[in-house]
Amino acid sequence: MKKFLILSAAVASLAVSSCKKESAKNVEPAGNSNQVDPKAVDYAQSALPKDTISGNISTNRTLTADKVWYLQGIVAIDNATLTIEPGTVIVGLVDANNKPGTLVICRHGAINATGTSSAPIIFTSKNLVDGNTFTHAAPGDFGGLILLGQAPVNVANKTIEGLSAIEPFDNRFGGNVANHSSGILKYVRVEFGGYILSEGNEVNGITFGGVGSGTTVDHVQVSYGKDDSFEFFGGTVNCTYLVSVACDDDAFDFDNGYSGTIQYAVAVGDVYATHSASGANSDSNGIEADNNAPAEDGTFALTPKTHPILRNLTIIGAQSLNTWAAPGYLYAARVRRGAEIELYNSIFLGYREAINFDTTSDDFIAGTATVSKVQNNILSAFTTSVTPTTLNSKIDGAGNRRNVFATNSNGFAKITQPYLNNNNNQLNLVPVSSSPATTGGWGAFNNTSRPQWLNTTWIKWYF
Repeated sequence: MKKFLILSAAVASLAVSSCKKESAKNVEPAGNSNQVDPKAVDYAQSALPKDTISGNISTNRTLTADKVWYLQGIVAIDNATLTIEPGTVIVGLVDANNKPGTLVICRHGAINATGTSSAPIIFTSKNLVDGNTFTHAAPGDFGGLILLGQAPVNVANKTIEGLSAIEPFDNRFGGNVANHSSGILKYVRVEFGGYILSEGNEVNGITFGGVGSGTTVDHVQVSYGKDDSFEFFGGTVNCTYLVSVACDDDAFDFDNGYSGTIQYAVAVGDVYATHSASGANSDSNGIEADNNAPAEDGTFALTPKTHPILRNLTIIGAQSLNTWAAPGYLYAARVRRGAEIELYNSIFLGYREAINFDTTSDDFIAGTATVSKVQNNILSAFTTSVTPTTLNSKIDGAGNRRNVFATNSNGFAKITQPYLNNNNNQLNLVPVSSSPATTGGWGAFNNTSRPQWLNTTWIKWYF
């Protein structure tokens, strides 16, 4: 109980007010040091000098924190290392081809972006450093961050999603170096990213292509992206302490043989999300896993198989069954097209269905290490907990707790306040004392999670 109270206080210290442009609902009472103007909030770095970089960089470069850095169009780092100092702010500018500022770390390049809890590295909208309170940040203002590596993928010589097939730099990814390092991302935020090159071909907040396990990805947040927050195309990179806030599509997307581990991660949806990335067929999921695209192999049997191992996640959609931008928030976890997945000690709520397996991916808990496992999770949804329903006996027998609450998906998980933009109530993602998660070790914020996960200032919940 003592640990729970400490964590509750820590979360409360992180709950800051909102300047979400569609609504001023989350402005805190006067006198709170975190109170913001709902019109716009510029970062303090707005007063710093500005510098612009563009094109391909093939010599080591350092971005210092004494100025704001503009990326004009696509900036690619190849055969070099880009170092970014703690507290540095990087924004994007469109180039002559109308492509937004985007940072690409090629498979023979590296990044050393090591921020701190009090001075995270921030990729964000230019409208948050222009000194103008009347300009608004929006998804797509910054292109995104793309890391390409040399770890295994199940399609050879593939170019990364969101970029043109032919670029003036090497945009291929993958290889046979499972422990390859693309560098370090630590205490980093990517805000208002995304770029839609064509339908189904988008730049995400952060895209990992064939990134190896030698890469450090730790304490990283993606907010208000135009597509997915985090997408992994193959690779073996392991990640800890990830935060997805209000993306327009999937929070965590896995493809082409990704086989790393992610532990302690949270995804929070937003009532104002437009679910725009998939057009009329929107299906925003907390987790989406595909082994490969149908055009790559219609049997979805390419190897290595997509097989993420996910532990201590908290995946939250909406407060009620939403009907806007239908179908809006669809599955807390969608496993399809031959993908495999392992889900442990996690909480899923606020989606129509908690978990959906298609017929090529529902062979889990079959006694081997090569198929999916769903064990010791809280699965709560509005209409159906698990599809196909024939799997329910296996789900129940693996220590999972599942419920359907048509009007309140939080009725069983009992997280203190899990919904973004919810009637002036601030987020508090720690379960209440009566929640089964407080003793079961479920979710990203439970009584066994590390205190420093919450006792920090690097997370920004509201904008």
